[in-house]
Amino acid sequence: MLDRIAAKQEHYLDLLSTRQKLVASNLANAETPGYTTKDIDFQHEFLTLAKGQQASIQEPEGLEFRNDGNNVSLERETRLLAENAMRFQLVSMMAKGKFRAIRSALQEGRG
Repeated sequence: MLDRIAAKQEHYLDLLSTRQKLVASNLANAETPGYTTKDIDFQHEFLTLAKGQQASIQEPEGLEFRNDGNNVSLERETRLLAENAMRFQLVSMMAKGKFRAIRSALQEGRG
């Protein structure tokens, strides 16, 4: 059971890493003419994608294009950065709690 939980957490972290790279790329290309925003459907990918598979990168719908053909929204990307950081922090705290519980059980077993 613990292995299954750890695998899910690893998969979640992989998706967070993928999204972080996409957001960084979007921000880096915010002024590049013709560049279109790229992202993943985080929830869909987490629920359907098996560990080790590549997430499906897509162009989000509903973003406004500027005259130069670029549709990067700085507000959206900074919100996604903050959301990603919170998600990472949550998973990190959960993993830390599980390790503490295991360490505690091991220490009690020695006593």
